[in-house]
Amino acid sequence: MDVRYCSHPDDSKFYTTEELREKYLIEKVFVADEIPLTYSHQDRMIAGGVMPVTKALALTAGDELRANYFLERRELGVINIGGEGIITLDGKKYIMKNRDGLYVGMGTKEVIFESKDSKNPAKFYINSCPAHVRYETVHIPFEKAIHRPLGDNKMMNKRVINQYIHPDVLKSCQLSMGMTCLEEGNGWNTWPCHTHERRMEVYLYFDLGEDDRVFHMMGEPSETRHIVMKNEQAVISPSWSIHCGFATKNYSFIWGMCGENQTFDDMDVCDLKTFR
Repeated sequence: MDVRYCSHPDDSKFYTTEELREKYLIEKVFVADEIPLTYSHQDRMIAGGVMPVTKALALTAGDELRANYFLERRELGVINIGGEGIITLDGKKYIMKNRDGLYVGMGTKEVIFESKDSKNPAKFYINSCPAHVRYETVHIPFEKAIHRPLGDNKMMNKRVINQYIHPDVLKSCQLSMGMTCLEEGNGWNTWPCHTHERRMEVYLYFDLGEDDRVFHMMGEPSETRHIVMKNEQAVISPSWSIHCGFATKNYSFIWGMCGENQTFDDMDVCDLKTFR
């Protein structure tokens, strides 16, 4: 588990390109038969990928959590962006098709990931944050997520926001999670962009080709920065930072949030006149 500490916005203004990437970019999300995780001190969010190829993989607490098991004091969200897989929770199996989601409540002791076909392995992207009470585990097939069309071609941001872990879908303590898919010919994932002082966020960019790149925008509106990212890489966004991106083609991304509330529209839209 890679541990990342919080950064003050004033400090981030002086980071070099390499330092920005070191502090915020998660370069390796999916590694065959491993569970690489990143623990961010931004609201203590954990993000990572699980790609079982030749064997089943169990999610364990590790030394960093000082817990008897991973979800002793946490909740978990999962979205599968790979081949069909299986998640076993305390003996109960959940079939996870491509783009299916799963919310796992606090107190679940056994979390095991498997792929149906090693030649087309599942890619389980996970977000986890601290929880104060146990809520029911819920399987969320893609069809049962809330689908919100937004944007238009003229603004190059026509997209569908698919809400999985959201108050209108299920109950969770503080975790929110979903997937946004841009239509062909569109590149901005949200523009004009916003901040939300009460919540941090992590983005996973995917559905990109090997030679494609995303320019992820971050920083305070008055002093912006960017990080160039490849397919299936993730980035941590502190609450004070803008978070949007533009890529060489249309793409998809998974967003995960935790913090003070779960109000999706609790955001502060940034006036483009203030951008620098």
